[in-house]
Amino acid sequence: MPTRSNIVVFAASNSTKSINRRLALHAARILRDEFMAPVEIEVLDLNDYEMPIYSPEREAQGIPQLAHDFYDKLGAADGVIISFAEYNGAYSAAFKNIFDWSSRIKMKIFQERPVMLMATSMGGRGGQNVLAAAMGGFPHFGANITSNFSFGPFNEHFDTQTDQLKTPELALELREAIAAFRDALPASA
Repeated sequence: MPTRSNIVVFAASNSTKSINRRLALHAARILRDEFMAPVEIEVLDLNDYEMPIYSPEREAQGIPQLAHDFYDKLGAADGVIISFAEYNGAYSAAFKNIFDWSSRIKMKIFQERPVMLMATSMGGRGGQNVLAAAMGGFPHFGANITSNFSFGPFNEHFDTQTDQLKTPELALELREAIAAFRDALPASA
């Protein structure tokens, strides 16, 4: 019987109505259901990892347990799917704070795991700025980036009734990104 890969999926946003969460979950469902990948999917909510704003002075008092918990979730995963919200051209404050705290445990927070990066937004650029920042920076933090995908405007290309992309070209592009991610996962036994 093949072993199942543990995939951690999250939106880099603390919005309870996150469009990036919808995109991340859509990608995870395609991986599991259409690609028939033997995966266990664990969805993280950044609201479960809310901590004081990082500062060196606070770090001197100790790294919060929630940062250790987040770091451990990434370490236990065989792969990670992230979809980024773009706030003023950068990461959301919620994600950046968790990222900053976790990187104080060990800088390579992704622990050499395969990582698929995505972004979407209500605007036409589809979170390209934040995606470019992650593409450029995350390898220094131990991310084995397998693929990336972004699009916008969200409402023009994503059917919120069925929770899936409705633009065929984008749906194909997403499936190609998912295939590259799947191929980088540990081989099933």
